[in-house]
Amino acid sequence: MSDAKENAALSSIAASVVITLGKGAAGLMTGSLALLSDAAHSLLDVVATTMTWLAIRAASKPADEGHHYGHGKVESIAALAETGFLFLLSGAVAIEGVRRLWVEQSVVVVHWSAIVVLVISIAIDAWRYVNLTRVARETNSEALAADALHFSSDLVNSVLVLLAFGAAAWGYPQADALVAIGVAIFIAVAGYRLARRTLDTLLDAAPVGYASQIRKIVRDVPGVVDVEDVRARRAGSDLFIDLEIGVARSMPFDRLGLLKAAIVTAIRTAFSEAQVTVTATPVTLDEETVLERVILIAARRRLPVHHVTVQELSGTLSVSLDLEVDGGLSLGEAHTIASQLEAAIREELGAATEVETHIEPLVVSSLVGRDVADGMKTSVIESLTRHAERSRTISDVHNIRVRETGHGLIVNYHCRVDATLDVTTVHEVVDRLEHQVRKDVPDILRIVSHTEPLRSL
Repeated sequence: MSDAKENAALSSIAASVVITLGKGAAGLMTGSLALLSDAAHSLLDVVATTMTWLAIRAASKPADEGHHYGHGKVESIAALAETGFLFLLSGAVAIEGVRRLWVEQSVVVVHWSAIVVLVISIAIDAWRYVNLTRVARETNSEALAADALHFSSDLVNSVLVLLAFGAAAWGYPQADALVAIGVAIFIAVAGYRLARRTLDTLLDAAPVGYASQIRKIVRDVPGVVDVEDVRARRAGSDLFIDLEIGVARSMPFDRLGLLKAAIVTAIRTAFSEAQVTVTATPVTLDEETVLERVILIAARRRLPVHHVTVQELSGTLSVSLDLEVDGGLSLGEAHTIASQLEAAIREELGAATEVETHIEPLVVSSLVGRDVADGMKTSVIESLTRHAERSRTISDVHNIRVRETGHGLIVNYHCRVDATLDVTTVHEVVDRLEHQVRKDVPDILRIVSHTEPLRSL
């Protein structure tokens, strides 16, 4: 991209030099102020385009410790300098035009060589304008866009000078001074347009209409609750966008990372030059239940909880839960953890909320296990099978595994239950079965059951 911008600027410099020399010679030959002012404008283009080339080289440098946002604004500074030249030139041409119009009679000698120079200049300016505009759009270069503006004014100037020659040939030599004044006004207007856009960039003005477009793009990304703020600014060919979005506070961190990546991709689809920074703020959703809020509070503290029960008692909220902590902690340490969790829940749900925690031991380290002897495994299998048959609900006990650890036996098994039963009923039946098996085999530390729907016959 940088090479394309530099090549466009270099070719423009070469063309400007050729046109400036041709217009200057033709202006001296004919005595036309309009043509001389046009040559002066072309000379300015040589200086301005050289500045543009130097600015593009500087702006292409990557960000460093002293310039975290890169060097893109060098292009804007160069464009601002070009604007100053434009205003000086327009003022000088306008003053000379008024002087010739009111003080002395203009003498314009129309020569075929001047007409040839102007026609060639119009063709080259048209080519330069089209080429620079294309590259400026492809690379989002403010400096090249400024050059394209210069060359469009050159094109109009040359056409006006041709009209002045025609008027002089028909006996109206004062048209030359009038056209020169018109050229000065045109240059001043072009300079004003360039100055306004350049100052907007240097002052970090928001590009018109971009914020609303970006908001619409971001709101359409699934997972975004709200777009709280959008800030956009240009620096050279880069568009810097800072976003603040609202997301459900229950959203996992890995999902949040994917959401941010999706937002950046969506914005860059519309604005390929965008450098996007996304900041996410957790938001409490209206549909978030008390249960979800309690589980979220525990998850943020990395505390495993289960059997969370929420009750509404005559306007008072009651929450009870089982809290698992390291089984090696003292009761005092465990109670402190539970009290801090209870306080966090009350802060979230209200100070009047009743919170009760049941502390359970949690094995936090991996257990080294091995398969038990056949005799012990047979005892566990017989106990599971016998109590399952007595339950009249559990059937097809299978895939039984019994492992021995330093803390006791770990039993895993699969079974089948009628698929129409609700989860609560199934859990109660399985829980009774596990208690009965533990009475038969006291060495069991934990029983893990996997319940499957009963196959239809």
